[in-house]
Amino acid sequence: MSARILVVDDILPNVKLLEAKLKNEYYNVLCAYSGAEALEIIKNEKPDMVLLDVMMPEMDGFEVCRRIKNDPETEHIPVVMVTALTDAADRVNGLEAGADDFLTKPLDDVALMARVRSLIRLKMTMDEWRARENTATTLGVIEDIAKDNDKAEPANVLVIEDQEFEAERLIRSIEADGHMVSHAKSGMEALELINHYLFNVIVLSLEIDPDNDEGGLRFLSHLRSNDKARSVPILMVSQNDTQKIARGLEIGAHDYIVRPVDKNELRARLNTQIRRYRFQEKLRANYEVSLSMALTDSLTGLFNRRYLNVHLEKLLNTSGEQRKPVAVLMFDIDHFKAVNDTHGHSVGDEVLKAFSNRIKGRLRSFDILARTGGEEFVAVLVDVSFEKACYIAERLRRSVAEDPFPASVEEGELFITTSIGMVYVGTDVLKVDDVLNRVDKQLYEAKETGRNRAIVDGQGLLAPDDYKEPPRFMMEQGQ
Repeated sequence: MSARILVVDDILPNVKLLEAKLKNEYYNVLCAYSGAEALEIIKNEKPDMVLLDVMMPEMDGFEVCRRIKNDPETEHIPVVMVTALTDAADRVNGLEAGADDFLTKPLDDVALMARVRSLIRLKMTMDEWRARENTATTLGVIEDIAKDNDKAEPANVLVIEDQEFEAERLIRSIEADGHMVSHAKSGMEALELINHYLFNVIVLSLEIDPDNDEGGLRFLSHLRSNDKARSVPILMVSQNDTQKIARGLEIGAHDYIVRPVDKNELRARLNTQIRRYRFQEKLRANYEVSLSMALTDSLTGLFNRRYLNVHLEKLLNTSGEQRKPVAVLMFDIDHFKAVNDTHGHSVGDEVLKAFSNRIKGRLRSFDILARTGGEEFVAVLVDVSFEKACYIAERLRRSVAEDPFPASVEEGELFITTSIGMVYVGTDVLKVDDVLNRVDKQLYEAKETGRNRAIVDGQGLLAPDDYKEPPRFMMEQGQ
């Protein structure tokens, strides 16, 4: 996962050390040596994340963080404050200034990289929701919603803790802000509550199930795959176990707090998660309700060509280092007319819906899939390398060809294949029509030369045997 990270510290060796660690993980690093310089870089470059030292002359990290978070253009950039301060009051000051986390020097590399990856994932998801809202606003379908600067209102909070004394302390601290708290002593109790109630935040003890060291992490993984809990922020409560906390962030937790829990820090972290969750849900609801008729295909629920054109144009017009590499894939269901002619249009509609669900289920949440014609679909992959895009294209082709699609026919299922054309735009400056025309030519060649194949602009046919196993970097990132 590539990202640009700004490192801010007035001490040169500290900057160089962090820069080396981040570059070793293939991040792009920007550097600033004062608060004023950092704000100027943030204004012009819009980095994906800021690692910010607290103790700096003229303007300390707390003030820099406040200015970042008070600017609507930069408030969604994650800020991690890095300092030698260890007092809980300092952490609370940082969190109240808007910081997403507070790491203490000397930095533990495992904890640092886990936090960086976690916050980058969250920002990419938020960026995609904001981009979709921006697209809809440009089209005139909705008005721009209020920015994320409101105080967190009372929320529904689920506390999962099997130790009665610890649970009582957590509940008292959370209820002091007027939040409504439900308590579960086990994973089974928690799932029962989740199935019946909507929660804004889940506070999860990683020490539940004391007979199993992995109990809390296993349940965290289960929550991330649960439909009703998947998008709910999870705040972990744990002993000072760096490895376990890092693993929890990798699995999908949003934040953590270390025992013994400081009640003010707990409330600050909790309110941050509530604000973020409500803003994301506001974006999601506004987008889903207002755009469903104007910008989506009524049969498959995918985006339509109108949305695709505007969204792709915004991606291609992003300038400078903010521009993420883009790959565009165009799919055509092979011999689809024969499906309609032989089995009827109702079966054809079943195939279209099943096809769209299968492709969409194998893309990342921030990729775009649109239905642009009868049996024609376009996927836009954001922030991918050329090699990764080729693997994804061949994997999608194989996923269609290898497993039949359920259909209302005598056999109960139909085998279909798809032809794919791909253009890797990278960071080139191109027009939408030029990109779509180029990818359409590759699709045409795939159909004319035998179908059930993927052809890439500039490379030609993707040989299936060369793309059977994903490369190591894709397996590590869960692609």
